[in-house]
Amino acid sequence: MEERTVEVKMKTGLQARQAALFVQEANKYTADVYLKKGDRQVNAKSIMGIMSLAVARGTIVTLLADGIDEEQALRSLAELVETES
Repeated sequence: MEERTVEVKMKTGLQARQAALFVQEANKYTADVYLKKGDRQVNAKSIMGIMSLAVARGTIVTLLADGIDEEQALRSLAELVETES
């Protein structure tokens, strides 16, 4: 299992549209992918899970992945949330 801590730099955080884009990206990989904020961890392939964390811009989160393509998944998802858009 790999993990990476990142700062969310998306203008609106992981809300609505950005959360949907994040989930779409996570679903491209076969690895199990999770997003952790504080002591809560959710399945990164679940829009409801991501939305329930209410991740705002500037929040530090941890991405976790376990599977064959875990490194690619983490790299891609970290790049997505660290992009200021």
